Amino acid sequence: MKWILTYSLVCSGAIGAVLAIAWLFGGFDTEGVSTNGIIAMMLGTTFTVLVGVGLMALIVYSNRSGQDDQ
Repeated sequence: MKWILTYSLVCSGAIGAVLAIAWLFGGFDTEGVSTNGIIAMMLGTTFTVLVGVGLMALIVYSNRSGQDDQ
């Protein structure tokens, strides 16, 4: 179980590093997008990722619990 936490932290750190580097080199152009639009995009992306992770967790849980065996 510890490897899951370690893997999650490493992946989150790598994604954060890529986003920080892209921001530092001017890779994000938000001209013409309001602050509310940026917040909406971040919330939408976060919600979509959480739904995807939740559905995959349910698939793994269902497979390991033996609910689908017949």
